[in-house]
Amino acid sequence: MPRYIGLDIHKTVVAVCVVDAHGTVCGRHRFSLTRDTLTAWARQLTAEDAVALEATTNTWAVVALLQQTPARLVVSNPLRTRAIATAKIKTDRVDAEVLAQLLRCDYLPPVWIPDAATLAARRLTTRRAVLVAERTRLKNRLHSVLHQLLLPCPVADLFSRAGLAWLATVELPTAERAAVDADGRLLAAVDQELAALEQTQVVDAAADPRVRLLLTLPGIDVAVATALLSAIGEVSRFPTPARLAAYLGLVPSVRQSAQHCYTGHITKQGASHVRWLLVQAAQHLDRHPGPLGAFVRKLQRRKNRSIAIVAAARKLVTLAWHVLGSGEPYRYAVPRVTQEKLARLRRRATGERRRTGPPAGRPRSTAYGTGQRTRGIPVLATVYQQEGLPAPGPAPAAEARVVALDPAVHQFVTSLHVTHRQPRRTRQDCEPETPAGGHPAQPG
Repeated sequence: MPRYIGLDIHKTVVAVCVVDAHGTVCGRHRFSLTRDTLTAWARQLTAEDAVALEATTNTWAVVALLQQTPARLVVSNPLRTRAIATAKIKTDRVDAEVLAQLLRCDYLPPVWIPDAATLAARRLTTRRAVLVAERTRLKNRLHSVLHQLLLPCPVADLFSRAGLAWLATVELPTAERAAVDADGRLLAAVDQELAALEQTQVVDAAADPRVRLLLTLPGIDVAVATALLSAIGEVSRFPTPARLAAYLGLVPSVRQSAQHCYTGHITKQGASHVRWLLVQAAQHLDRHPGPLGAFVRKLQRRKNRSIAIVAAARKLVTLAWHVLGSGEPYRYAVPRVTQEKLARLRRRATGERRRTGPPAGRPRSTAYGTGQRTRGIPVLATVYQQEGLPAPGPAPAAEARVVALDPAVHQFVTSLHVTHRQPRRTRQDCEPETPAGGHPAQPG
């Protein structure tokens, strides 16, 4: 006879309620939540049993143990289990029974159970977010000490080599010097741990072809790509890109009743650190010369920058869905930037040294030795071929018509299919001009 079991999990204890096919409570249990006690209890489960539990901090450790049994597992989304969240009487016994009854009636909103590799990637991503937040906190504390003492840093970046050398020698009161030295040691330790963790991510990313596909998108680096893949798992779970954007909380909230419909801020559901990384990746998309940059620039003329950046982050998610689903790289990537990103991933993963000249056997360019500050821009398809990626397919007719409407975008798209040279920016190009008076001209 089938049994439906609800588990109300806490940090140290678990409440169990068992009901039969008619909804009659057959038994209740309560025991400490350890691996030994949970394994001993799970030995009684059979293939006719179904177990339900809510997603929480230690859910996946419980699921890993229960997956060794023949019972069917259902992990419920606690944000959508309204019978528990809005109950007037809320105890462990009641919550476990409600889970069992909802499971019996097939009313539970299930969540996807990730595999072991995805869970490991999620742990690395979460750990990296914690280390980055700790590094930011330590840097802010060091800045705060200097601000309290009215000591401006003479260099632009306090944490550059010159800035740290100045910080180590500047005269400070005894208490502040002890605090600065302690935070400096902590910062060095966090940087070391962060570098080791990122190297682990890079090695794993180099073996995943999906990461290289995502690196062809503008603004996406290894950290963003691995975080996005760890959050979504298999992209085939999402039938449309809108579903993926909703899963990451990048869609507007909607309140609709009769003829009235109100849209508000984004829902902010899903992994917050992944959504934050996507928004950070979209900060400079307005500089992209392709259709994505044109979309952001057009939106910035009608909306404020924050709204445009969040919309660009959602557009990145949409492009990621298409890239991962089709297995083709982005067709409007900047060739030189994309080539550098893919080569950087390969060098960091294998320890390969960076080549500073042309490959062996290839002659130097005709501009070498002539004083012309130019560099060659390869064809995008050639870059993908060198990195082992398939060539992107032709754009659909409707997409080609939209690209042709913007002359600048159309010129950029045309340049992706021909080898050409462009001026190389030098340090003199970035420095302000010096007038006859001898002082650099200030921006007006």
